[in-house]
Amino acid sequence: MPVSLQKGQKVSLTKDNPGLSNVVVGIGWDVNAFDTGEAFDLDGAAFLLTDAGKVSKPEDFVFYGNLKHPSGSVEHMGDNTTGVGDGDDEQIKISLNAVPADISKIAFTVTIYEADSRNQNFGQVSNAYIRIYNEATGEEMFRYDLGEDFSIETAAVFGELYKNNGEWKFNAIGSGYQGGLAALCASFGVEVG
Repeated sequence: MPVSLQKGQKVSLTKDNPGLSNVVVGIGWDVNAFDTGEAFDLDGAAFLLTDAGKVSKPEDFVFYGNLKHPSGSVEHMGDNTTGVGDGDDEQIKISLNAVPADISKIAFTVTIYEADSRNQNFGQVSNAYIRIYNEATGEEMFRYDLGEDFSIETAAVFGELYKNNGEWKFNAIGSGYQGGLAALCASFGVEVG
């Protein structure tokens, strides 16, 4: 049975699963009944960060425009532009053993595409979650339901995988940002053209 996490809770991914190498991060959400006149398009992404909390190169930002990290360690499985249906809306595969040595953390984020021009925010999104499951077995290991804490934010860090003393851990973050993708990119050191 998966462990349900609370905001700020940290758990080990590999301590009780020493042979674990491939996991999938599933991200999901529903859109509330608010009609903004525009469809919602939420985008999941992964930022591969060094100890400084920044990317070291543009390719360390994996998203719908850069689906696979050069190392092969992180692969975005494609953009879901509607969020319709049950289950994960977007998935990101992680090969833990292939993550480059200089990467100490992988942050998983979700932004609302063209949120400002569409007058949309996370206050209009419900049932948002991030979960991690074992790719080999399909077994869900951890799940973090974000709750309804957001209002005007247009981007959010759902959670992060990080290395600590040779083991991979997960931190349930759930923090929102105003300014959408540009704000996240600035925070993580990605230059936006």
